[in-house]
Formats: sequence, C-alpha cells, structure tokens
Amino acid sequence: MRACIQRVSQASVSVEGECVGEIRAGLLVFLGVSHEDSDADLRYMVDKIVQLRIFRDDDGKMNRSLKDTAGEILVVSQFTLLGDCRKGRRPSFVAAAPPEKANDYYQRFVDAIREEGIQVATGQFRAMMDVSLVNDGPVTMLVDSRKSF
Repeated sequence: MRACIQRVSQASVSVEGECVGEIRAGLLVFLGVSHEDSDADLRYMVDKIVQLRIFRDDDGKMNRSLKDTAGEILVVSQFTLLGDCRKGRRPSFVAAAPPEKANDYYQRFVDAIREEGIQVATGQFRAMMDVSLVNDGPVTMLVDSRKSF
C-alpha cells in the first residue's frame, strides 16, 4: 500500500459537484492499493498513519500524532499512486490492485481507522473526484508499506 499524507486545517472531496466527505483539522490521505498487498500491509499503514508524529506540540515541534490531537482523517482512494513513470512518457499501472481488491482494502483501511476512534470521511471509490484542501505547514509525507522509499 502506498499513501500520500497531508496535514490539513480542512479538506473536502466532491463528486459531480456534491460534497461527499469533509474534515476539519487532521490528515488527508490519498491511498493506493497494490496487487501484492496483504493484511500485514494494511495493518502497517493503519498503525503508521494514526501514530505518525507530524502535528506540532506546545513547543512547535512535530511531536504529536493524529490520535494525540483528536484530528480527523479524509481518505481518498487513488490508484495513480502506484503509477510507474520510469519508462517512457505514459505511466504504467500494472502494480495497482484490480478494482475489487482495491475497494476491499480501501474499505477495510477506513474501518480500521474508525476502530482507532478517529473520525473518518471518505471519497467515493472509482469516481472522478474534486479534492480541496488547506495544507497546514505545508506538511506532506509519503508512506509505503513495502518501504520502497
């Protein structure tokens, strides 16, 4: 699994002009599922993201997690995170999971985040979405369950 995580003061996602998910302060997570992903990858990503210390403490240092701040999370499925741009000019998406597996893991990821006691909003799987955000910092992190970067 691969995620692009942005610390936000607010974020929302719309489908065909209708808002389907929005949050206040917290994290916007774009999530991509690989055809190789397993339950271990899912658990790694959930644990890493909810405990990642990228929120400011009283001294202004990034020392607090989403759980510490009672922040919210907006999760948006994004298979293009698995795009391989190393050859040619057109990305290859062969590493991305087929839609059935990707949707299953996406839903299980959302459920696991909720089980952590975090307020979750979502986009709409396989829809064309408009995502709006105010990046706080800016702070943007990349996380890969296979630790490929």
